[in-house]
Formats: sequence, structure tokens, C-alpha cells
Amino acid sequence: MTEELVKLEMTSVIEPPDEGASFEKWRQNAKEVILGELVELLAANNRIGNQTKLLIDFVNRERKATTAIGHGVAIPHIRSLQAKEFMLAFARSSVGYDFDSLDNKPTTLFFVMAAPPYDDNFYLKAFKALAGMLQYESFREELMNAQSAGEVLRVIRSME
Repeated sequence: MTEELVKLEMTSVIEPPDEGASFEKWRQNAKEVILGELVELLAANNRIGNQTKLLIDFVNRERKATTAIGHGVAIPHIRSLQAKEFMLAFARSSVGYDFDSLDNKPTTLFFVMAAPPYDDNFYLKAFKALAGMLQYESFREELMNAQSAGEVLRVIRSME
């Protein structure tokens, strides 16, 4: 993970649901906007194939089950032919987004992971390690308070 794969403040704008509109449809559209921003972050390092197809892969994965695990954390993750190698990026939102979290609270910390389909071992180890780190409130707080991309990386490396 490098500094260009860290976004200190997400910019996705999610409009409130229209009166009478389906809440689930609104939530699904909002998640697509957020995932689009996360895929753009991954695309910054030029290690993906087709950006649109990668976004579709993330959206389809998210439709199966939410990747928002609670405590303000989501870990959207996929294995995709569009990933040329394992990638991990971080983004945060100071206000939080409705990302269908298991605890029904806003999601503020996003770790997005993509790997080629054949990269199971490293992908699973990375996911497990990340989920383990994120169980600690102090770690989540340090990520929320980090003032620079370098500081985010330092916080993550201190937990390894």
C-alpha cells in the first residue's frame, strides 16, 4: 500500500432518498457511487484492467452480502480478472455513509481489496490480518485521526 492509495476524505455525494422511493434501491445506488470512488482510487496505480468491469465486479459482490462489518468499517473485497495483482487502498469519510452495515451505523473507514482470481492465499491472509486489526477501537480511532496519507500508512504498519 502506498500513499497514492490513501484518500483522507471521500467526496461521494449521496442525495437523500426521494419520498416514496424504494429505500433498498436508493441504498444500492448509493453503494454504487461509493464503490465507484473506491475503484477510482485503485485505478490510480494503473494495476487494473477495465475500470468499469472492476466496478461491476464490486457491485455484484456487494449485492450478495454487505462488506460493512460494523464499527464504522467496510472491507469491499473481490477477486477479479480486472486486478493485475493484489491491491489494497484506504479511504475515509468524516461524516460516514449508509453502507448497509451490520450494526446499522454509518461507515467511515473503507479498506478496498482486489486480487486476481488465482491469488487466493495472499488475498485471504491479507483479509484476515486486516479484519483482525480493525477489531481494535484504538486502531480505528488512529485511522480516523490521521492527518496525512503517510500517517495512515504508519498506523497500519504499526499493527503488523
